[in-house]
Amino acid sequence: MLKIRFWPALVVLIAVVLAIRLGFWQRDRAHQKEALAAQITRHQHSAPISVGSSLLPLKEIEYHRLRARGRFMPEHVVYLDNRPYNDQPGFHVLMPLALEEGGYVLVKRGWIPRNIKDRIAFAPYCTPASIVDIEGIARADAGRAFELGSGGSAARLRIRQNLEIAAYQAETGLPLQPFILWQTNHLNDQLVRVWPSPLTGVARNYGYMVQWWGIAVAIVLSGLYAARRAALSASK
Repeated sequence: MLKIRFWPALVVLIAVVLAIRLGFWQRDRAHQKEALAAQITRHQHSAPISVGSSLLPLKEIEYHRLRARGRFMPEHVVYLDNRPYNDQPGFHVLMPLALEEGGYVLVKRGWIPRNIKDRIAFAPYCTPASIVDIEGIARADAGRAFELGSGGSAARLRIRQNLEIAAYQAETGLPLQPFILWQTNHLNDQLVRVWPSPLTGVARNYGYMVQWWGIAVAIVLSGLYAARRAALSASK
């Protein structure tokens, strides 16, 4: 008969419960991404929403297709560093658009490669001086890169690691929309617009779920085996 020792059994129980909970957390993450995928698919097949002077709440507009008409403001450009594309280092170009109807929206225009020899020398790209029509997807931010401390995010630096809309709005004084427009249409401006999907990793989440639940089973079996060995040793 197995003799269960309290403290070893408690440690095994805690480890099993933790592994099971982590498995459920990974499952919930996968379900959230699947729900987001369905939402994005619906938005992709709907007509684009026009951006004007009225503020569009982020919670109502995120991942929707948008259309904006206005003039770019290159004097307020920001380059987000450490944004590789096809294993090549580069920058994402962010620039506010002064809307024809009034107001402003920050546009993530595209990617440019980094000059390996000179960090502050940018590959050539075009910024139309005339009024342009921009189409894209509303996102809560411009995407984040790993950053130690404040890194390159200090105000008034053209090259930064990350950008917060509220801080940038305070810096420039522009009354921006509370989202960033990730541009998808082409303007022959030498910028690359191939944006990563926010839905990557669903299969990985399910894989981690199975791994954690497998670990829970392994812990239980290991605990039972150790208890049996201990019982056999005590009976000798």
